[in-house]
Amino acid sequence: MTPAAINAVSWEGQNQLYLAQAFSDLAARLGGNGETKVGAKPVGDSFEMDSSPAIETLTAIFGLSNFERELLLLLAGVEMEPALSEKCAQITGRPRALVNFSLAMSVLSDPHWSALAPSSPLRRFRLLEMESGYGLTSAPLRIDERILHYIVGLNELDERLEPVLRRKSKPQWITEEHFALATETICPPNDDGSSDDDAGNRVIHLCGDDPDAQESVAAILAYRARRELMVMRIENTPAPGPEMEQFLHLWRRESLLIPALLLLQWGADSPNTAAFQLAERVSGPLFICTRNSIRLHRPAERYEVNKPGPAAQTQLWKAALRNSYDPLASLVEEIAEQFHFSAETIVAIRDSVAAREHDPDNLAEQLWSACRSYSRNQLDTMAERILPCATWDDLVLPEQQLETLHQLVSQSRHRMTVYENWGFAAKGRRGLGICALFSGPSGTGKTLAAEVLAQELKLDLYRIDLSAVVSKYIGETEKNLKQVFDAAECGGVVLLFDEADALFGKRAEVKDSHDRYANIEVGYLLQRMESFQGLAILTTNLKSALDKAFQRRLRFCVEFPFPDAAHRQAIWKRVFPAQTPTGGLRTERLAALNVSGGNIRNIAMNAAFLAAESGEPVGMGRILKATQMEAVKLERPIADTEVRGWL
Repeated sequence: MTPAAINAVSWEGQNQLYLAQAFSDLAARLGGNGETKVGAKPVGDSFEMDSSPAIETLTAIFGLSNFERELLLLLAGVEMEPALSEKCAQITGRPRALVNFSLAMSVLSDPHWSALAPSSPLRRFRLLEMESGYGLTSAPLRIDERILHYIVGLNELDERLEPVLRRKSKPQWITEEHFALATETICPPNDDGSSDDDAGNRVIHLCGDDPDAQESVAAILAYRARRELMVMRIENTPAPGPEMEQFLHLWRRESLLIPALLLLQWGADSPNTAAFQLAERVSGPLFICTRNSIRLHRPAERYEVNKPGPAAQTQLWKAALRNSYDPLASLVEEIAEQFHFSAETIVAIRDSVAAREHDPDNLAEQLWSACRSYSRNQLDTMAERILPCATWDDLVLPEQQLETLHQLVSQSRHRMTVYENWGFAAKGRRGLGICALFSGPSGTGKTLAAEVLAQELKLDLYRIDLSAVVSKYIGETEKNLKQVFDAAECGGVVLLFDEADALFGKRAEVKDSHDRYANIEVGYLLQRMESFQGLAILTTNLKSALDKAFQRRLRFCVEFPFPDAAHRQAIWKRVFPAQTPTGGLRTERLAALNVSGGNIRNIAMNAAFLAAESGEPVGMGRILKATQMEAVKLERPIADTEVRGWL
């Protein structure tokens, strides 16, 4: 083929022609009838290409000698070229093609014994395989399948690594802060003026609550270093032993072939021994992404990458929504106040809404619903989601308590204005969380009030049973609480920590280490509530168990009193839905029953079932019978004065 014709062929085609020429040269070396010719012209030397063929790139990557290069070509030719395979079979006298070190030494240029030493590139990077059970010179040699594909022109990740690694491309969406970190603050690997040895051990540790942005920052750095980025999640960490050894060998080779950088994504998980061992042993440069800071024996550069604040989120939404932004501007500000999303999540939500057929008039509602859906992904497995349906009309409380609850809603809605626009956040992020304590006897409306707040704010309500979270083992309670708050970090939820008595009841004067750790657990809970982006509510029947110093860290304290007669009458007036058939109810008489709102609801529901069974409206007689059932459950006798005049 003429040079002009060769130039008209793609690189892949030219590479195939180069291999064909190289295999032809090797066949000439082998000669015919089992003869070999030593000292012939170099393999492939007469073929010219626009850019280097794959075997030459491979030679440069691993620093192969000419003999090692020709040995790989011979092994590849045996797999690809029948004529070459047949000649090798004739020389060795075997029925199938066989190449060993003895044959290579007799045929190829510049042979040297060190080519098959364990430290040689061929064996250290597993470019070829030696069959066991033979001597060094007689052991059959085979080219590794991944290397064969590379020589042919297919440079794809080794199939043994595909299940545990995923490719992360350069991000299209990223905040200005994170982009500046990746382009101005951090030098890309192998571009920081350090020696090759220093660069090989370089670890860049990205910590914070935005794993998506951490990967985006690393992807930009990899792009600047002209490398791909491969991500391994912590659950895919190879087990110590043969599995890890294979990964370390394969990754070392892949990082050079692709070329690529490795990112260990540990997220909020606590790294185990295998994860630490991998981080210490894997060939660098290396990225490690975690929520919290970690320590390694290797030197590490540490940078914080957290989710964007409300102002930055607003800008991301504006860019993502483009022409649809103006009519949604006020909604976007509210989303930025209530939710805590990464740049990638914002774009994913935008795409999910755009992919549906929707009425433009309902776009705001669909966008808000999509945000709620994305925020609840992790928390559903750790807490009970309560569907809030109660309204302010269902809540019967004194004016002071109602006013405090309205203030809770107001502060949740105007955080952007006060914290961001008016500068309070610039003074420090501590204490910006909205946390409240609801205290009072059982059945006085604490959970109902939380439902009303969630309904008013259009947020999901999650109930966390602290009695199940608290552990007798030191440190476990904080671990459980951390998992809850980490799962709720996307915001858009109201957290209701029920039965706080389980934690506060342990507080006492410090007499031993258990009392001290009980105090630490309470302090940790309140600290996380303060930093939580949403609304967090504690409920307790024992406000007196809460230390005054801890009360200072609560934004609101709402006392839910046992309802008096006037409030009980108001509850009775509202307890039956409008669809429920009633007849002859005397709420002023029912108010004499000295029970809480929760008990009134139970009585009303049981009375409704009794009426439904008899096919009659709910009347005073059914309510009396339901009251007697409730009294048995409560183990509380009913005074005559409480039910006088009911019938």
